[in-house]
Amino acid sequence: MLFHSTRGGDNQKTFEQVLMQGLANDGGLFMPDFWPKVNIDDLRNLESFVDVAKYIVPLFTDSSFNKDEVEELLDKTWHNFDKKDLINIIEINEKISILELFHGPTAAFKDFGLQLAAAFFNKTLENLNKTAIVFGATSGDTGSAAIDACKNFDLIKSFILIPEGGMSEIQRKQMTTVDKENVFPILVDGTFDDCQDIVKKGFKERKFLQDNQYLLAVNSINWVRIIGQICYYFFVSLKINKFSEPLNYSVPTGNFGNVFACYAASKMGMPLSKIVVAVNSNDIMDRFFRNNDYSKEKVNETISPSMDISVASNFERLLYDLYLDRDSDSCSKFYSTFPETGIELNDRIWEKSSALFLSYSSDDNATYERMKFYFKNYNYIMDPHTAVAADAVENLKEKLDYKTIILSTAHPAKFPNAIKDAELSIENLPKKLNDVLNKEEVAKKLSYKDNSIFDYIKRNN
Repeated sequence: MLFHSTRGGDNQKTFEQVLMQGLANDGGLFMPDFWPKVNIDDLRNLESFVDVAKYIVPLFTDSSFNKDEVEELLDKTWHNFDKKDLINIIEINEKISILELFHGPTAAFKDFGLQLAAAFFNKTLENLNKTAIVFGATSGDTGSAAIDACKNFDLIKSFILIPEGGMSEIQRKQMTTVDKENVFPILVDGTFDDCQDIVKKGFKERKFLQDNQYLLAVNSINWVRIIGQICYYFFVSLKINKFSEPLNYSVPTGNFGNVFACYAASKMGMPLSKIVVAVNSNDIMDRFFRNNDYSKEKVNETISPSMDISVASNFERLLYDLYLDRDSDSCSKFYSTFPETGIELNDRIWEKSSALFLSYSSDDNATYERMKFYFKNYNYIMDPHTAVAADAVENLKEKLDYKTIILSTAHPAKFPNAIKDAELSIENLPKKLNDVLNKEEVAKKLSYKDNSIFDYIKRNN
């Protein structure tokens, strides 16, 4: 299995090259040369998430690692989860279940993809006798999951930029209280966009790197994160009905990686009825699926901040694979003028959406009401991102056949203000979240307006 860019300028890449490079040289996103097919009968007899991963992951890695190497790595990859199965499934009624993906060490679904990426990062660095820097900006869960996934690997140093405001105290402290010699949380006197601009500049200039040192991206464009998410879709379908009938998945989404992983699983053979693309008032994906309008608008600040985006990065993969039938020239033309010019497809091409996708946009008021509804009727407290997915299911229920799985992507305790404003309360914080509140912060405070961040990285590299 080799990989290529959605824009056609970067191809014949091995798994290891895609892992360490992240973004293609032409600005596109990496895709597998073909979709490997899964024999569902082989999966039906498997017991654990790791067993499923041992079947799925090697389908993408054989250009760089043999199967025995991968299986040995996977035995140690996912750690510090508080559920034996890593996930938890809550049955709401005969038509709806909630898939809790927040039982990892940082209480968010990103532990699945980032622990897999970190394990492969370290394996590759050991093989090449090299080191690496993880450099990223975060609006919440990505930073903490990246730090936690990489902190026990001495060959990797993590520098994560944390903007002022925009996240809860728990989310911030999950990063700023990690006292490890290879972890460097940086509090920045600016916005998330300011932090992203610094990261983009760092990846372009790379002046703080040592010779032959890798600079690693941990955001959702990295294909290895998608592989980790593909695994849990197969595992959940196995757990719920052993693939006996298709399921619907309602996915709260920002950058579209989780949605694309579900689509990828279906391309590999997982029975699937519909993917419900659930967004907040930042509705670029809802506008596309409803009205063929993929155009950038100003970001609205909401109570579901992980979905506060103006552009859904991983949508490029779906555009390339589903709508353009892997025509990289057409994909490149669209993105040569985007986001200055919005993307509008030929109606005949856009209508491919209806076979697999539904979408819905919920504002903050609707999100609060759905949180209250689930507590009142099912004694279940959900975080605001999960509530967006639940609200979409309620409003689209007449269009959904088969059972629907609502993805719960973060523990509600990570969003105390939203819980309070919904007039709910969490009696007992999970120990892993309560512990960080009592730890001292060790982050460095720096400005994005000068070179202090790059100077700091260089001094500590």
